[in-house]
Amino acid sequence: MRKFDKKSELKKYLSTLKNDKKTIGFVPTMGALHQGHLSLVKNAQEKNDITVVSIFVNPTQFDNKEDLVKYPKTLENDIQLLESVNCDVLFSPSVEEIYAENISSERFDFDGLEHQMEGKFRDGHFDGVGTIVKTLFEIVAPDTAYFGKKDFQQLQIIKKMVEKHTIPLKIKGCDIFREEDGLAMSSRNARLTKEYREAAPFIYKTLKKAKKKFGTKSADKVTKWVEKKFKKHPLLELEYFTIANEKTLETVNKKEPKQKYRAFIAVFAGEIRLIDNIRLK
Repeated sequence: MRKFDKKSELKKYLSTLKNDKKTIGFVPTMGALHQGHLSLVKNAQEKNDITVVSIFVNPTQFDNKEDLVKYPKTLENDIQLLESVNCDVLFSPSVEEIYAENISSERFDFDGLEHQMEGKFRDGHFDGVGTIVKTLFEIVAPDTAYFGKKDFQQLQIIKKMVEKHTIPLKIKGCDIFREEDGLAMSSRNARLTKEYREAAPFIYKTLKKAKKKFGTKSADKVTKWVEKKFKKHPLLELEYFTIANEKTLETVNKKEPKQKYRAFIAVFAGEIRLIDNIRLK
């Protein structure tokens, strides 16, 4: 695996590969890698000649500075994991390399996608995401970039950014990778205490039951049912549960034929915030 921490050196290396007509798949990450990330890498490897992974904990997308400080940083272990799946290229720049002396976000208009769900609770988050992802796309210039559907709102926002800024690449959303007990894989899971880790699969179990109920009940009734289940839970605190249109991410008031819906949830397990979602029929 080739390792780079300088933009100019990575660009130079990748340009020689592009001259040889090699296709490039790109997986941007914030490190603390797990099997979910590796599944994205494998998706990229199946369809591209070269796979590039970036590891960069992006300061501008954290609305909570304490969360930024506590975010797990495990670069040596991440390198071992990437080498175990024969990743071609790792780009792990410093904050200075990406932002120089101006650690701030560009302002984006995502046609309202940014004001739903996560946007209501994390001020400026998606401007930070847009800033770093656009910057990385400019550096790597991949043919296809791969993102997990656990961050489904982020996935839709990145698709919108690519469309609005006419960035010449494809965005591929990949299925959520789960632990055996159903908990969606996340770098934050490593910070859960034993008690909260044992409680956390309740999130996915509730989503699956909500999906079943959505077949016969209204979105409002399903939402109230989920809120009631979490009120009774001794450990997990619901931040939000919403059923939304997959394309617009707007909360559903009335089910309509031929529309695609998804249930989204954010839950606090102690001080650790967990998100998940599920496709509805």
